[in-house]
Amino acid sequence: MESPQPGGTSERIEQWRQRREHLLQMGGKAAIDERHAKGQLSARERLDLLFDPGSFTELGMWVKHRTTAFGMDKREVPAEGIVTGFGTINGRTVVAAAEDFTAMMGTFGEGHGRKLARAITFAKEHGWPFVTLNDSAGARLHEGMDTLEAYGWTFRAQIEASGIIPQISLLMGPCLGGQAYHPVMMDFVIQNRSTGFMGIAGPAFVKTQIGEDIGLDALCGWKSHAMKSGQSHFVADSDKECLDLCKELLAFLPSNNREQAPRTPCSDPTDRESPGLDGLVPDDPNRPYDMKQVIAAVTDDGRFLEVLPYYATNAICGFTRFGGRATGLVANQPKSKAGVLDINACDKLARFIRFCDLFNLPVVSLTDCPGYLIGSQQDWNGILRHGAKLLFAWADATVPLVSIILRKSYAGAHYGMLDKSIGADFVFAWPTARVSIVGAETAASVIFAREIKTAANPEEERARKLKEYSDLYESAYPAAERGYIDDIIRPASTRQFIVRSLDALAQKHVAKLPRKYSNITL
Repeated sequence: MESPQPGGTSERIEQWRQRREHLLQMGGKAAIDERHAKGQLSARERLDLLFDPGSFTELGMWVKHRTTAFGMDKREVPAEGIVTGFGTINGRTVVAAAEDFTAMMGTFGEGHGRKLARAITFAKEHGWPFVTLNDSAGARLHEGMDTLEAYGWTFRAQIEASGIIPQISLLMGPCLGGQAYHPVMMDFVIQNRSTGFMGIAGPAFVKTQIGEDIGLDALCGWKSHAMKSGQSHFVADSDKECLDLCKELLAFLPSNNREQAPRTPCSDPTDRESPGLDGLVPDDPNRPYDMKQVIAAVTDDGRFLEVLPYYATNAICGFTRFGGRATGLVANQPKSKAGVLDINACDKLARFIRFCDLFNLPVVSLTDCPGYLIGSQQDWNGILRHGAKLLFAWADATVPLVSIILRKSYAGAHYGMLDKSIGADFVFAWPTARVSIVGAETAASVIFAREIKTAANPEEERARKLKEYSDLYESAYPAAERGYIDDIIRPASTRQFIVRSLDALAQKHVAKLPRKYSNITL
């Protein structure tokens, strides 16, 4: 056999192999070892854990920046600091982009942005979910206007894909400056508790510009966004846990807005009763209980993936299954602020409901709400417009909607938590339900103020009038008599009523007049 000629095919293949291997090393072994010492993985290691073994196909490995200023003509940034491609996660195709801090700190430049925007567009065009793994020091200032323009490509690609494919961001390192808009514009953000940071500016810039002295963790760590801003939907303790959470979340979602919500085999009997629910709601209307006990009792095997568990804890939302069918669930939490709807709770629930509607996930509402929060601070900060978001979300929704009223359903919250007039397909109430324009105590103090004041025994008269109003209007029976409630059910049977309803609504189709979208209050 003849030996290969210099410059022949074999030499070219060897050259290709060496160059490719060099790019695969990204920032090099020393940089990767340094990451490992901090408990972090490289971009490719993260992708290996995210995707099914051997399924990931990389795209754009050879992209190279074209900047020559500030010594960039002598600086190599392997793969432009971001690895993009597609593969399968639990057998379903997903597109991903993973920033690598070892390659010029994963900075965002023209080539980086172009790869990211193309990956999002590629995912949208094929109807595949998109996942981004954020870990970048921010904008590559060396490239000036090219960097700035690349942000525009990215943001537009995200917006055009929004509502067509699910988009998930894993915040596994820093994400600061204009780049921080990228994760918050996606559907869900999963933040690493110890290494994920997201902010419109870092501490040094904040100190220089406005004089505030604050550390990175306090400014934009997990508590800042999972508890205060409501911008991080899930929190994980490690890279692996972030990736596992992403897989769990994807399992609830269709690949795109043309597909129905996934359904999995269910071994939990759909007609299973939960006798413990019969005595769960206290007789005292002001005494709290834990709504999560109800959720655990009625869902498949009690499994519930809660979204924003640390934010606006008076409201609960998340993904679960009923009879194997992926479903969105929203509820009040009487243990926190009595389950009242305030500004943050309204924002939290409205966006979740709209997401479920975009991706064909039915929504179940568990209601025990005394109303919208009142007072000067709520009024001045816009409780009316924020509260209206829930009304828009329910009325715009075309997916199956099922409401269960457990106890209080008063005033505007009756609509904010879903009733028939705003769009529910089915409304069921427990015998403990109190459905009225206001609670009996409030009504009695307004309607019967004069009678109570002039009575020989005001307290006795007040109690009598309160009972009179409560018997007449506050129970679920008057609403059921008028057809506003479909049935008053035994609490123990709640699961079977939900499953039957979702089965009956499986082929629901809503035809609406053409328009671009509703002008939701902001």
